[in-house]
Amino acid sequence: METNVVSHPAHSEAGGDMNNSIAGDVPDAPKKIMVEVAYAEPETQVIIPLRVDEGTTLEQAIRQSGVLESFPSIDLAVNKVGVFGKLGKLNQVLRERDRVEIYRKLIADPKAVRKQRAAEGKKMRKGGGADADQ
Repeated sequence: METNVVSHPAHSEAGGDMNNSIAGDVPDAPKKIMVEVAYAEPETQVIIPLRVDEGTTLEQAIRQSGVLESFPSIDLAVNKVGVFGKLGKLNQVLRERDRVEIYRKLIADPKAVRKQRAAEGKKMRKGGGADADQ
């Protein structure tokens, strides 16, 4: 699987050492926090680092990341979202270093697949294959 870390042009300062003295000089300037937005398809995975205002929600970070333009199949009315593997809501406020994840629907039920593999494995062991009959 290919993994890409994408820097959004509007947030190119995300990876560097930020000097907040400018923001500190302006009393009403919102504090900035670092977050990531992650999305994966079978052949591609992207992790987009962002510097956002404190108080930003999951939905706002997803929209600011540009991931919706890169993956038009994402529908926030359908796809579930979360932070670090725990389901969340679009209006959930993010914290410093949170990783926003956008989840796809599963094609197959993992439990059913495991049961099927286990059943196939038992058949193979019990029958011993074609050579066992001779």
